[in-house]
Amino acid sequence: MLRLVFCHALLVSGAGLAIGLPVSFAVSRAMAAYVFGIVSVSFPTLTSLAGLLVLVALAAAYFPARRVLRVDPMAALRYE
Repeated sequence: MLRLVFCHALLVSGAGLAIGLPVSFAVSRAMAAYVFGIVSVSFPTLTSLAGLLVLVALAAAYFPARRVLRVDPMAALRYE
């Protein structure tokens, strides 16, 4: 169950990264063309923020996963 919850969190955050990184790259290039003094793309910044996003997603998935591990499966089936 723990692996299932973590895999789902990584899947959702990976989809967000797959969409968000190209969009942020394009927006930063567009802003650099219009605003003086902005660096177009900072790869260390984008990489560190992507890593931080994955860590936050795993931390956000940890607490519900821990709660799931405490539930008795038979009690959950009886409730349904």
